[in-house]
Amino acid sequence: QVQLQESGPGLVKPSQTLSLTCTVSDGSITTAYYYWTWIRQSPGKGLEWIGFITYDGSTDYSPSLKSRISISRDTSRNQFSLQLSSVTPEDTAVYYCVRDRNLNAVTEYDIWGQGTQVTVSE
Repeated sequence: QVQLQESGPGLVKPSQTLSLTCTVSDGSITTAYYYWTWIRQSPGKGLEWIGFITYDGSTDYSPSLKSRISISRDTSRNQFSLQLSSVTPEDTAVYYCVRDRNLNAVTEYDIWGQGTQVTVSE
């Protein structure tokens, strides 16, 4: 069974770049047709989709965040990563990496990481 684990700093200063990595175990990030997704949750914004990278390396980002987002992958390490630049306290949230099953082009988040708290503060 596939497992996802987020890692990265829990505290980021305003204007800096938030960087998180998701390590995928017992499954390959290149397996068709999965989408590897970042989602965050905060009291002010609820559950918010950030973006994804697909099994073949294509990306798609939230329109409200896309100017600050980069999602990439390292297939040799079976990892995908999130970089969110110019952060503010509004970016404080629990960040999840998630697998989208993408069955028949329908979104289905079937596997979730445990989530990691990221706080943006001086």
